[in-house]
Amino acid sequence: MHRYAEIIIDISKGRLDHPFTYRIPSGLQDKLRLGSFVQVPFGRGNTPRKGYVVGFPGRADMDEGRIKEIAAVLAAAEADDEYKAVRLAAWMKRRYGGTMITALKTVLPARKHVQPLQNKQVRLLLTKEEALRQLAFCQKKHQVARARVLESLLAVREQPYSLITGKLHIPSKTLLSMEKAGILKVDVTTSLRNPVGELTVGNDILILNDEQRTAVNGVLSDFTALQEGRKVPFTSLIYGITGSGKTQVYISIIERIVKQGRQAIMLIPEISLTYQTLLRFYRHFGSRVSVMNSQLSEGEKSDQFERARRGEIDVIIGPRSSLFTPFQNIGVIVIDEEHEASYKNESMPKYHARDVARAIASMHRAVLVLGSATPSLDSYYHAKRGDYRLYTLTSRPTGGVPAHVVIADMREELRRGNKSILSRPLREKLEDRLSRNEQSMLFLNRRGYSGFVSCRSCGHVMKCPHCDVALSLHRGGRLVCHYCGYEQPAVRICPECGSRYIAGFRAGTEQIEEALRKEYPKARILRMDADTTTGKGSFEKILSAFANEEADILLGTQMIVKGHDFPKVTLMGILLADLSLYSNDYRAAERTFQLLTQAAGRAGRGEREGDVVIQTYEPEHYAVQYAAAQDYAGFYNEELAYRKALLYPPVHHMLAVQISAKTDDHAQYLCGRIREKLDHIAENRATGLLLIGPAPARVSRIKDTYRYVLYIKSEKYATLIDCKDAVEALCLAAAEDKMCADTMVQFDFDPVNPY
Repeated sequence: MHRYAEIIIDISKGRLDHPFTYRIPSGLQDKLRLGSFVQVPFGRGNTPRKGYVVGFPGRADMDEGRIKEIAAVLAAAEADDEYKAVRLAAWMKRRYGGTMITALKTVLPARKHVQPLQNKQVRLLLTKEEALRQLAFCQKKHQVARARVLESLLAVREQPYSLITGKLHIPSKTLLSMEKAGILKVDVTTSLRNPVGELTVGNDILILNDEQRTAVNGVLSDFTALQEGRKVPFTSLIYGITGSGKTQVYISIIERIVKQGRQAIMLIPEISLTYQTLLRFYRHFGSRVSVMNSQLSEGEKSDQFERARRGEIDVIIGPRSSLFTPFQNIGVIVIDEEHEASYKNESMPKYHARDVARAIASMHRAVLVLGSATPSLDSYYHAKRGDYRLYTLTSRPTGGVPAHVVIADMREELRRGNKSILSRPLREKLEDRLSRNEQSMLFLNRRGYSGFVSCRSCGHVMKCPHCDVALSLHRGGRLVCHYCGYEQPAVRICPECGSRYIAGFRAGTEQIEEALRKEYPKARILRMDADTTTGKGSFEKILSAFANEEADILLGTQMIVKGHDFPKVTLMGILLADLSLYSNDYRAAERTFQLLTQAAGRAGRGEREGDVVIQTYEPEHYAVQYAAAQDYAGFYNEELAYRKALLYPPVHHMLAVQISAKTDDHAQYLCGRIREKLDHIAENRATGLLLIGPAPARVSRIKDTYRYVLYIKSEKYATLIDCKDAVEALCLAAAEDKMCADTMVQFDFDPVNPY
């Protein structure tokens, strides 16, 4: 029996980020496990605080009289599952920085108390004769409410509680008094919420082609080897062109592993994909599959975790937070569209779902499957090095060929007097589809629109001379690089061609929808963006309406281009491809290539051939050219050469150290101390460290908080962890320094979004 427990207190302060020892009272000896959520007295005033059990020391390293007792267990824990969760939290703290409490709150399911669904039934306990006598007594005594209840129960002996209290207008206290008198019984049963509801279960038979079978058999072979204790690569990358049947491969793998008594986690990047993916999985797994996303209520989320814990479901589908579903025996984790930036958590700990999934898979002896038509450079790089298995799907099982792609040069359109958002090729093809009653999609590429400056006449973009990323336009007429801090005045005349058509871009789906309705008044148009998808079920309504051919044109942001399968769509128009091409981000070309390729894959997925029109101000750019040709290998080779030259991931690793403070002087003071510390480390290390900055962040002030960023590059990830540890130690030591009192430091390894 354990006498002591180590507790991480729910206070996110660096100096309190260590376990505190508490005595376990005899009444809680059998209830405490690793990961248990408890309440303890804390500090001089014994303030009630919550915390997590992270260990059971054999003895206490302090005076017995000073040790306080745990007050209560707020949520019990399943021994094996929560033990793994605590291990995972410790791993995340070490790898990503931050406090142990933030890591624990990330990996352990939400502890919010949610009332379970209750089903109440009112049942008559008396015989018919006894009930009639009781009814007569109530009528004689003018007990009207009791009499109505008895009359109703004499007709039907058991009825829903809500029917009696609602339809008969009977107060709950009347039923309570009748229950105490032994006249009736209120039976209460609880049930867990199921957000899936009742869907039709089909009998889909998966017929795989040779490439799909190779991928399925390869992954299953690795899974078997892992169970036998053999050391094999447990991560596989499935690189398949759009429409190549990656989902069929996922389902086949999951189906075989679930039959062996294991569970599966299926990660998808967008809520908008959930319904379509869920339908396909439900046809195979029925009610044993469920879903998690931000549109669920707290009760629904809590109940899905409980259903998983009880073993009532085998497959969970959802975004990155679904990784922490408390399954007891995970067999496979699938990350679809693994290249998506939404798999990176943007609050501490700033983890990437791909890396955490690898850690979870290792703990469970499970396999990890990554899939994409446009794999991230990181994943493809590891696959080419042999760290991952690589499986390639090059054909579409349903037949058909990739869509025909046309690049529309918007510079030429301007020279010809066309100032419209639609190029002539796109307008002609759109009018053709409307006349033939075929569907079209228009994708407005808004990623990165917030600041780059480009010339509409020649396509020239204002770029940093030191970092090869676009400069951002700031208020006050400054162009700033958010990597090194370089800045210059804004320009009014293009330095390349002398044109006055140089400015920052602005675009919006509402304005484009309005223009389309004026030009095509008879066209049925649906818009899908952040404004039209705020309500629960709004994604499904829009997508279902378009799938049912209730609209001719679907206009939207990037949520419309990922994973959707609409066989009647024969035209995809990509508006303003340049907006992502020149965001102030070293991954801009990669993201543009991925977006354009994914968007192009939405057209021509049925029997009819498809067309794609890419509108751009720089048609010669390699990202546009390779996307138009659907040439991933060509893009990968050219982009990797650029990353090697500038020491960017995946060739080198990069750590962004974010410094913020309420006063600019304090922020700069801490920046100076951190830079001095890192310079000292760099001088004394054999391995190279490249330091950049500190420089003002992309948004240099938010809510009167000043923000700076410093970048560190190194070939070894472990070296960056050492740098993180050194900065954390410096901040902890400087906690009493008045110049550091209001400062905060966060870490982002291999950042996905620019600062």
